[in-house]
Amino acid sequence: MRGLRGLRRARETRESSEASEAGAKRQRPWLRLPRLSVRRLSVPRLSVLRLPRSRRGRRLAVQGVMALCVLALLPATWMRVGTGSQVGTTADAPAREVAMVFGAGLWKGRPTPYLAHRLDAAAELYRAGKVKVVLVTGDNSRVEYDEPDAMRTYLTERGVPDDRIVSDYAGFDSWDSCVRAKKIFGVDRAVLVSQGFHIHRATTLCRSAGIDAYGVGVDEPRDATWYYGGTRELAASGKAALDALLRPDPRFLGPQEAGVAEALASAAP
Repeated sequence: MRGLRGLRRARETRESSEASEAGAKRQRPWLRLPRLSVRRLSVPRLSVLRLPRSRRGRRLAVQGVMALCVLALLPATWMRVGTGSQVGTTADAPAREVAMVFGAGLWKGRPTPYLAHRLDAAAELYRAGKVKVVLVTGDNSRVEYDEPDAMRTYLTERGVPDDRIVSDYAGFDSWDSCVRAKKIFGVDRAVLVSQGFHIHRATTLCRSAGIDAYGVGVDEPRDATWYYGGTRELAASGKAALDALLRPDPRFLGPQEAGVAEALASAAP
């Protein structure tokens, strides 16, 4: 009997302790840990461009790619073929009253190497007596960025008189520079100076704007900048072809300026 009573008392003690622990857990819900459910993540399938399976489909795909390449190269080819006889070196350039130099960027307020080479060619044309006035056209849309003044400073350092240099501060692109040279500064004939990959486009645009233009292409080493410029010309030639056909007004036209006429008058004997 005493053994049964002892077992009963031990069972009651254990049940009371379990009940007290359950009550404590109910009073302290923060002890309960949330049940984590792991779900399988679904990864979206990437669709891969597949070539046509049939021989005819593959042939049409290749023809389409070739057609796109031809369309991309067509404007640049048209400009190069159309201006072939109007582009040469400083030695080949005919005598014109005005040389026109296109901006090509600044580095710490000074002309970049490519722009410096253009200005060197213009200074050479002036010293050879082939031009009397140099029109520098570039971007001055910001106070801290002034291509024409930097170009003027570079030319005067190389012997070109300041009164023989005329600045166009709104030459934001090649088409704007050509149209402003004709309509604002009254340039009818000019020698254009730029790199070889750009000079055909510049000559085409200036001739479309009404200028009897001859282009001087400055030679450059085949470095990364040269290849970038050549690649960029493919995209720029498309816009240039539209400009030559549609002939839009430049971004800023403004009133006529007598800078070129005054510079030519000061150069007269």
